[in-house]
Amino acid sequence: MLKSELEMLNKLDKIQAKNDLFLRICSAYLNECEGLVTSEIMDEITSGDKRLDEGAFATFLSSAFIEDDELERLMHKEYFVPSIKKINPENYTSNPYLKSIPIPNKKEGAWTLSYQKYAPYEGFVRDDFIITDDMREICAIGFFDSEFSYPTVFENGVEWMAIKPNEIETMREPIERAHGKVVTFGLGLGYFTYMASLKGEVESVTVIERSKDVISLFKTHILPHFSNPEKIKIVEADAFEYAREQMPRKKFDYAFVDLWRDTSDGVDMYIKMKKLEALSPKTHFEYWIEKSILVMIRKRIFASIMQSIESGKSTLTYDEIIRNLTFDYLKEFVKFI
Repeated sequence: MLKSELEMLNKLDKIQAKNDLFLRICSAYLNECEGLVTSEIMDEITSGDKRLDEGAFATFLSSAFIEDDELERLMHKEYFVPSIKKINPENYTSNPYLKSIPIPNKKEGAWTLSYQKYAPYEGFVRDDFIITDDMREICAIGFFDSEFSYPTVFENGVEWMAIKPNEIETMREPIERAHGKVVTFGLGLGYFTYMASLKGEVESVTVIERSKDVISLFKTHILPHFSNPEKIKIVEADAFEYAREQMPRKKFDYAFVDLWRDTSDGVDMYIKMKKLEALSPKTHFEYWIEKSILVMIRKRIFASIMQSIESGKSTLTYDEIIRNLTFDYLKEFVKFI
């Protein structure tokens, strides 16, 4: 590899290191101290001027998690500022599902329906990763300045699915592209199912769900409120067995896969389903939080490439490395892992 290419690769390696640092910070904040920022703290910082909320929130978080002043200034500008957004609750309270589907407090087997709340200024993931042209990977964090309630389904006390900003935003484009005969893997609260069924260009929605209890809760308490329940068919089955054995005969136009809670359990299932796409070549597949999953896969690939270069085993040029790290390339590459 040429010296100039090594310099560019080292620059990319430094960006990946900052990506990893920001991801660790976001994970620590959201998993261990999401209530770190409070109304009292924000009022003290902004003197009650809510126009300053976003900037104050970003500044408070960056200073709380980074001790080195120079690094804090850099990370604040390149990561925290584009990450942090105050969200208008009206953007979500007007959502058709949230307006039309009342969720009762009910339990069936290991599964429970209920409402949860974000406290004012409680941080949460608001969307998929923000990816910049220089390959910065920025976790998208949001907050409300007032309390916000959202419906949730739990399995043994662990949140499995909720209708909150992250889910609404990350399903927006798949819902827009759904058409014809649709199959979706994973039922949850039926958000994708409901929103897709509202579309005139969607003929039917077949839902593949393996849990009898989830299906029972859905059919009893949620499906009766659907505008077009005649479009919905629920199939109790394992997603991968169905995709392998039954789906090729069904000739679906569109498939949406939503089987995981987050990237921690999503990467392996994503790769497994991608390998089954070839069995239904006329079906267009899309995946929940695919960008975030591909970010995790790209981290693994980049680390492997750097190890090969350091050991002198790699023959790739810089341009070839960049091509191998694109999402379009990775979507195809994972089918052969």
